[in-house]
Amino acid sequence: MTLQVESLSVEYRTPRGVHPALRELSFCVEPGQSYGLVGESGSGKSTAALALVRYLARNGRVSRGRITLDGTDVLGIEGEELRQYRAKQVAMVYQEPVRSLNPTMRVGAQIAESLGSGPGTSSEVLLLLERVGFEDPGQIALRYPHQLSGGQAQRVVISMALASRPQLLILDEPTTGLDVQIEAAVLGLIDELRADLDAAVVMISHNLPLVAARCDRVGVLKDGILVEEGDAQEVLSYPQHEYTQELIAALPDIDVPKSGGSFRRSAPVVLRAEGVRKLYGGNPVVDDVDLEIRSGEVLALVGESGSGKTTLGRAVAGLTRHEGRIDINPARGERNPVQIVFQNPDASLNPKRTVRRILQGSIRLLGGDSSVESLMEQVGLDPSLADRYARELSGGQQQRVAIARAFAGPTTLVVCDEPVSSLDVSVQAKIIDLLRQLQERTGVAYLFISHDLAVVRALADRIAVMRHGKIIETGPADDIYTAPRRSYTKALLRAARYQPTHALEESFSLEPSSIEPRLLVAAGV
Repeated sequence: MTLQVESLSVEYRTPRGVHPALRELSFCVEPGQSYGLVGESGSGKSTAALALVRYLARNGRVSRGRITLDGTDVLGIEGEELRQYRAKQVAMVYQEPVRSLNPTMRVGAQIAESLGSGPGTSSEVLLLLERVGFEDPGQIALRYPHQLSGGQAQRVVISMALASRPQLLILDEPTTGLDVQIEAAVLGLIDELRADLDAAVVMISHNLPLVAARCDRVGVLKDGILVEEGDAQEVLSYPQHEYTQELIAALPDIDVPKSGGSFRRSAPVVLRAEGVRKLYGGNPVVDDVDLEIRSGEVLALVGESGSGKTTLGRAVAGLTRHEGRIDINPARGERNPVQIVFQNPDASLNPKRTVRRILQGSIRLLGGDSSVESLMEQVGLDPSLADRYARELSGGQQQRVAIARAFAGPTTLVVCDEPVSSLDVSVQAKIIDLLRQLQERTGVAYLFISHDLAVVRALADRIAVMRHGKIIETGPADDIYTAPRRSYTKALLRAARYQPTHALEESFSLEPSSIEPRLLVAAGV
């Protein structure tokens, strides 16, 4: 089915007046084609996706334009026809998968509901789970959403979207939280579906190499306006608009090591973990882990989704019970609270409180002596935003508030759990710089959890590689990147160093010097 979007304009009514989110957006996706929408947070990408499935918030409305799918006026259908459109013809994978899952139902039962038949452990359910990369579909089917990692939840949501075999598949940051190997498997599955059903795919992503490798055409959005559009590989190899050029320039490079100072290897230990173990349903998610972090050190914890990274981080932060021993500041005999910065800032900030109240509460609880305004300035936020609610901020601004909250009082260790994976590349680069500056200024240590090896290279002093709940390799960042010992680590690095622009060079006979080097990062294919 052909998707046609013509002069689509969307606006939101807010207490501050009417805000235009999309202005005159037009594009077309033919059957079997994949169309990428890229741009920074707040550019209107997700608004476009929600308009396609008629799920705009109550304060949002389409003020102008048309959306047609195979000639059907999507904006004109109502009632049972609209329900059938959402159930049979279109499927959407949201950026925050846990919010798409019912917390009271087991995973298998939710997938079975999408299929419309059978129990939660039927062969159809298990096959879908296996196809999105689960080695143990039977165990996953019996878990509740809170027992999944972010990457596992994303794969479950993708399996539910594929269950209806839709004609239009909308993917809103579909690979956020997935490691490059699982990302490749999932995107391969989506390509199979696209070919099998001749489905149209709209992919919203801040991963520019992924869009270059997986999409036929791409549109670049800025402030709700389509500033550049065309063949995906050509646009991202030869960007014409200044904004597109800025996005590409902001991509991290996996082969550029951390710049700036490094921690002293004689520095005191701020975290010592011994024999840490955590079970879910009798299965070890974290299995006999030993770990040390020293003052001023950035230890990156990497590995595939579901390997236990987030669970270990939550144990270090005191957010989950566990076996074994975790000591904070063991040499000093004191325990400053461990702070944590979560992957999705809007889910971790109280929506009923202003930025001022959020930070005032953290300053009071942590015994800090900074003012709200000075704390905001430290993280690069305009103090004039202090009286806004978190939901009124962009994703990058929300993450800065979350970081400010972590530094509101004395702390020696901050757990950063995928803190930039949901952000576009330009904002991501700014947040990485901010974390680096705060670490150098305060001497705080980071446990930095990430599946993005290019981001890790920009920050890490040391790296611990996690697989199936165990730490299988540790070492200085440079050693891990240049001479990994374990075959699993080598596989991760090979996947992360895949260079999609090699295909561009062959297709367009480009001179190597004309290809932007920062496009040479993981495309997950």
